[in-house]
Amino acid sequence: MARILLVEDNPILLETLTEMLEDEGYMIKAATSANEAIEMSYLQEFELFLLDVNIPDFDGFKLLEMLRTSGNTTPAIFLTSLNDIASLSRGFEVGADDYLKKPFDFDELLVRIQAVLRKSFHAQSNLIVYHHLSYKISTNELFNGTQFISLAPQELKLLPLFFKNIDTTVTKQELLNALDSINESSEGALRVYISKLRKIGLNICSIKGVGYRLVQA
Repeated sequence: MARILLVEDNPILLETLTEMLEDEGYMIKAATSANEAIEMSYLQEFELFLLDVNIPDFDGFKLLEMLRTSGNTTPAIFLTSLNDIASLSRGFEVGADDYLKKPFDFDELLVRIQAVLRKSFHAQSNLIVYHHLSYKISTNELFNGTQFISLAPQELKLLPLFFKNIDTTVTKQELLNALDSINESSEGALRVYISKLRKIGLNICSIKGVGYRLVQA
């Protein structure tokens, strides 16, 4: 499932969005302040940020600006009641991929999430076809034809990085960061997960001293 960092200080809206998005198959991590969001973004990788603007510590615009300055390129959608042109312009200036005004329809949010995720994967649809395999972006699922392929949680954490970067090298550190767990995020464990992914048909090449590459050819 795609991992989303949701930053919202309204407890009712936070709980509602979390439940609804989890029902759609997304894995949600919630933060209620800018500092908490920054800490969480350093601890693990996400496929998408959903950001309120008026949050504690400093606003969502400054939060995204800081993340972009640090080199974080995770796609971001602002969810805000600010509807003036200046705020809209500011949101895109600091690196937002989309901007949705509150109150919004949940189905519209889903459409926008799927569109932004497809863009980040350089895909035209929700499915990426790789040889005999198909990768579903929105739910982070892999299929062999119509047959679902069951993978361990740590293996699933590596899939988005490889399918976002087909024919591009992903560094060992990026892959280890995606695994989250300090105890399991060793290079030895990573090699085991890579080996298992290779067995199901992913042509993952080792790039000596750098990382790994999912090769399309």
